[in-house]
Amino acid sequence: MEIVMHKKGKTVFFDNPPVITGHAGVVGKKEGEGPLAQDFDAIFEDTTMGQQSYELAESAMLHDSIIRALSLASKSPSEVDFVLSGDLLDQCIGSAFALKDLDVASIGLFGACSTMALSLSVGSMLVDAGASCIVAGTSSHFCSSERQFRFPLEYGGQRPPSAQWTVTGAGSAIVEKQGDGVKIKAVQIGTITDLGITDANNMGAAMAPAIAIIRP
Repeated sequence: MEIVMHKKGKTVFFDNPPVITGHAGVVGKKEGEGPLAQDFDAIFEDTTMGQQSYELAESAMLHDSIIRALSLASKSPSEVDFVLSGDLLDQCIGSAFALKDLDVASIGLFGACSTMALSLSVGSMLVDAGASCIVAGTSSHFCSSERQFRFPLEYGGQRPPSAQWTVTGAGSAIVEKQGDGVKIKAVQIGTITDLGITDANNMGAAMAPAIAIIRP
């Protein structure tokens, strides 16, 4: 059977929409104190999750969210064709360590704040092309991100009151050809946009194009 991609502009439409059959989100203590606390599957009180570094803690969170999502979808790692995931660290090392014991084909993605949407989009296209089951996931950790993009917390640098906080958490979703759940009817892949933001403490403005459709 010939598979034809239906694409209009930057949007890809699916004749048989892939389905999100399971999903899970886990977060740190600060996120658990916010208004979305009841929507998370797990809230961890320890920012290191018993690990020796914040980076390893981030990997542990992503691994945890993947296992939870697979359980909700009644799937085992052996039934997954591909895992598409990424994080904010160099060479997506957080995702790499999260996946090293699952023995599943891995596709690393880096989309910064858009990584979850990107992994769902690419994963949906893979399912539309013939894959039966994929995992889309991403993670971030406030402490590892500060070390990556600004200054290590141990440095004691001052942050302006308006500085954004990177979330400490991870999320995963199982996407299949059919099943019960939210259907993904179309995906849109964006273009690279630079608004000239140079303030390292204003990452919200730098990442705004990731969630906005800019029209001429």
